[in-house]
Amino acid sequence: MKTINASGVGEAIDRVDGRLKVMGMAKYASEFPVENLVYAQGVNSTIAKGRIKSIDTSEAKKQKGVLEVITHLNAQKLKAYDKVRPSYTLTTIAPILQSAEVNYYGQFVACVVAETFEQAQYACRLVKVTYEEDKPDIHLNKNKGKAYKPDEAADYLRGDIDAGMRDAEVKLEETYTTPIEHQHPMELHAAIISWNDGKVKMYANQQILHEATIAVADTFMIPKDNVEIIAPYIGGGFGSKLRINKHIILGTMASKMLGRPVKITVTRQQMFTNTGMRQFDEQVMKIGAKKDGTLTALAHYTTSHCAIDVQYYETCGNVSKMLYNTPNNEITHRLIPLNLQCPDSMRAPGEATGSFALECAMDEMAWKLKMDPIDFRIKNDTQTDLGAGKPFSSRLLKECLRIGADKFGWKNRAKQPGTKQEDNWLIGYGVSAASRNAPYKKTSSKVIIELNDGKVHATIQMDATDLGTGSYTIIAQTTSDYLNIPVAQVTVELGDSKFPLTPGSGGSWGAASYCNAARVACQNAITGLKNKKNISLDQDISVSDLLKQNNLNKFEAEGTAEPSEEFKKHSVFSFGANFAEVWVDKDTGMYRIKRMVNVGSAGKIVNPKTAYGQIIGGLTMGAGMVLAEQSKIEPNFGNFITRSLADYHVPVNLDMANIEVIFLPEEDKIANDMGIKGIGELGITSVAASIANAIFNATGKRMRDLPITPEKLIEAKVEKGVA
Repeated sequence: MKTINASGVGEAIDRVDGRLKVMGMAKYASEFPVENLVYAQGVNSTIAKGRIKSIDTSEAKKQKGVLEVITHLNAQKLKAYDKVRPSYTLTTIAPILQSAEVNYYGQFVACVVAETFEQAQYACRLVKVTYEEDKPDIHLNKNKGKAYKPDEAADYLRGDIDAGMRDAEVKLEETYTTPIEHQHPMELHAAIISWNDGKVKMYANQQILHEATIAVADTFMIPKDNVEIIAPYIGGGFGSKLRINKHIILGTMASKMLGRPVKITVTRQQMFTNTGMRQFDEQVMKIGAKKDGTLTALAHYTTSHCAIDVQYYETCGNVSKMLYNTPNNEITHRLIPLNLQCPDSMRAPGEATGSFALECAMDEMAWKLKMDPIDFRIKNDTQTDLGAGKPFSSRLLKECLRIGADKFGWKNRAKQPGTKQEDNWLIGYGVSAASRNAPYKKTSSKVIIELNDGKVHATIQMDATDLGTGSYTIIAQTTSDYLNIPVAQVTVELGDSKFPLTPGSGGSWGAASYCNAARVACQNAITGLKNKKNISLDQDISVSDLLKQNNLNKFEAEGTAEPSEEFKKHSVFSFGANFAEVWVDKDTGMYRIKRMVNVGSAGKIVNPKTAYGQIIGGLTMGAGMVLAEQSKIEPNFGNFITRSLADYHVPVNLDMANIEVIFLPEEDKIANDMGIKGIGELGITSVAASIANAIFNATGKRMRDLPITPEKLIEAKVEKGVA
């Protein structure tokens, strides 16, 4: 009989890699010892639009230790984009230093290679660039006439939006904006790259190794198998390390030109202009409803900024396709090209920003209808994803709202804004629904089982990555569970593109994909050992005994997990609800997030401890969206004013509330055989709107533009109809 495994799936064990990290033994991209290493550093443009007239590298080249200065005049020719303004995908090439054109402030215009980091840094300052400068396009509102529909985004229409608005007895149309934000993971973007006889080996903090190898290979026009990327540990990414950024190409080019391994690190300031950011989004919401709260129409129109040369857009409107039951629904996305670096994915791209607009609008509509915001959402709940035309595999949104309301004490919420007060503080309660699709992708892994001194040890390999999210731990727990051995006897090896293929980490697909691949490999190993001895597959026998009966000390098996046909027939999502209590000083506009209750339904929780950390992290980033996070642009020259963590403010412990996180039991085997769903992005999608809605409940002021600063609160007017 299978024994109870106290370290398997569902147990809140400590991270298996925790000791390595706290002792400084876990190696990150820039920490690998490589002989004969040189250092590369990028030189940034000081204009946002124009051309390089001349570039003088003579003084830089004279400096001690400087080996080369690469510019567009001597750079290797790379593969060019195959079309004007291509879509920015996971495998998009990254040509750099290919012309004199400058498209944004901070663009790399040269690269210095030297014997030491300090020598490279100093020489960068001596590269003299003369520009022919043009007036940059950096204002969204001034360039709306240039808006275009992205190639990858089809406008969506269900029913007749105009008829739905005509049928409505209560109507709402409001605009919501979210600013540019930067991901800023703790670990800087970095790589150590070696080019040797047409083959590239690099240590690089890339979230998705397979696609990264394709992008590098295509950029340099070499076979994909000639590129190996190693990333055993990554110090956060939040989407900024999904794609190949320009520094990777600079470092690879430098290594090829000099014939030596190159280390390149993007500084914190350079990360503002060279490693992605969240787009500025302007979202217009139109909602129509009957007096009883039945939705008749819901429209979501998004306009975002993008780069001049590449297309990328956040799917802000997608949440409005599926979250509520409305017969008439319209979604559009438009891009405005500006002289800024290309935006990139940032935790829950589309949902984090789109949910802010939708859930604030739903709260406003509930106020107009004189309905409780929770009752309004529940009334328009649906078990069918109308946008996809499929049933949900499971959907416990109503349960999240009801249980959260009970735990939070929603019944104590003041129905009239501005009437709940303690001393000088106005107290408000807010709620927001949360949703995030729960992808599950084809993933392979390999398990190596060894028997030593009567004890079984298993090594599991895949090219998956761990960004600090806990991949090592949950894969170890899965292997432990399906082989019925302690976690201490499991070694997980990740982050080498030569390992079995996975989709990498991003988009909340990691946990489900990785764990199921480990499961299949373990099951295949047991099946293979049983088949060798004609043992019934139903017979319960330990792995140790199976190895002994086969007279084996070692056995290997591979496995691939992939979505079922049932998965393809359903929409698979995680759902949740966030409740926030906010106290606002009625004189100064200063406010505190006093407490939050977050309820989620996200399938089988593999490790409650790491899952809790993921939700807390999402809630913290969501609070940052509201409190302070925004990347400000100098209005004339197009450079970022916020260029360090001293002036780009992120939440600290003092900013955060008391938080209670609740996971609802959920069995969803349509999602995958283990019933796992991703939660890395679920937490952030519900926070901003719940806080903004709480501020309205406290003050009677609607705050539709993030971040919500005390200055904005003081200047805002109390909404009409609020006593």
